[in-house]
Amino acid sequence: MRPALKLPPDIRYATSGDLQIAYQAFGSGPDLVWAPGWVSQLDLYWEEPALARFLRQLAGFARVILFDRRGIGLSDRIPAARPPALEPDDVRAVLDDLGVGRAAVLGQGYGSPLALLFAATYPERTSSLVLYNPVAKGGLRDDDYPWGATVEQQEAWVERTARLWGTREFAAEWLARLAPSAAGDDRAVDWTARVLRAAGSPMAMRTATRANAAMDVRAVLHCVRVPTLVLVREGTRAPKGPVDVDSVAEARWVAERIPGASLALLPGRDYLPWVGEQDALVDEVAAFVTGERPTREPDRVLVTLLFTDLVGSTRRVAELGDRSWRELLERHNEVVRRVLARRGGREVDRAGDGFLATFDGPARAVRAGLEIVSELAALGLDVRVGVHTGEVERSGDEIAGIAVHVGARIGALGGAGDVLVTSTVKDLTAGSGIGYEPRGTRELRGVPGEWELFAARAPNAAG
Repeated sequence: MRPALKLPPDIRYATSGDLQIAYQAFGSGPDLVWAPGWVSQLDLYWEEPALARFLRQLAGFARVILFDRRGIGLSDRIPAARPPALEPDDVRAVLDDLGVGRAAVLGQGYGSPLALLFAATYPERTSSLVLYNPVAKGGLRDDDYPWGATVEQQEAWVERTARLWGTREFAAEWLARLAPSAAGDDRAVDWTARVLRAAGSPMAMRTATRANAAMDVRAVLHCVRVPTLVLVREGTRAPKGPVDVDSVAEARWVAERIPGASLALLPGRDYLPWVGEQDALVDEVAAFVTGERPTREPDRVLVTLLFTDLVGSTRRVAELGDRSWRELLERHNEVVRRVLARRGGREVDRAGDGFLATFDGPARAVRAGLEIVSELAALGLDVRVGVHTGEVERSGDEIAGIAVHVGARIGALGGAGDVLVTSTVKDLTAGSGIGYEPRGTRELRGVPGEWELFAARAPNAAG
């Protein structure tokens, strides 16, 4: 049996020359070093559910080693007069600090030049090399390498980036290019803005961005003599400064110039590996690093699901205007999350102005629904809530199954102030002090059978 993971893992530091390189190590199995892309910040990785799930999946077959590149995140900053260079010794220093002799290396995007350089410089310490959306040359194009911008385009973009660095405007724009599937997700935008600010100041990132644009490891591709796998999603456009380029064409060019390298096309259109279909990507990495493709067995558990949905939100937006509505929506989110925390709920997803949360007890879920209705009413917001208990398939932070569809359909049937539940929830909360009013039997779109529904009323005791 694998030991339980301690997450988030501790931050440690390795000495590379006169700099300290921040890293984390977790999981068990063959060692796998992840060379990150343009920006990173180890502390914040674990606050993004999709990224945390991706890292846990990697740790399911390997000991994962993450680090912030020099000048970025938690690693030492570099003076502007000393631009950050590609330093394979930073990877070696981390491995030495852990006492690791050989490791597989995974390079993502702008981290792939460092991964390539390490594999070519230290083949005796590289068991295999995996490149995801690789680049062999930074953001500047030339006649032999068309995937990039002109010098003028790049410099204008660097200055604009420095001016807007860490703002929601830039984060939303950048996330839409990196991960179309997450475009418009306010929570993901907020997290991205925090990562940008924490990764470095505008001046530090101006320096790092110019260094990235100047990177060129084309001359070392033929020197890579370790087993190499190149991965790319079929519909991906890679952001290189101000332009988006054909990721598949660039990845194929890189793979063709590494002796013996293989290229695998994966489904999806998101550049970030943890957004979209991450299972196929993890499976390919696992099979290449370990020689075995992981067996996925759905984790089926019984949970109580709570769905919330604001009533009349379109009308309120028209009344208040976009800015005032956004501020009110942020207060709505704070209220819902505060109630979830108080009642032991776990936020699973949020789309627009609705939440999906799970509870391990139906009474807590119903009470949470009633409190959400009451506290939002004080803000002048009408909400409807659906609660259902059933079995779901759980994979990391995601859940699926017919019970999820039942809960969503029930929530959509309610009116302002309603907390609608199924007979299953009513029966399981008998004796809790929660009252119920029959709401008849309904057919739920796309769900077999008829469902008896009830509206919850405030309990007799706080419970």
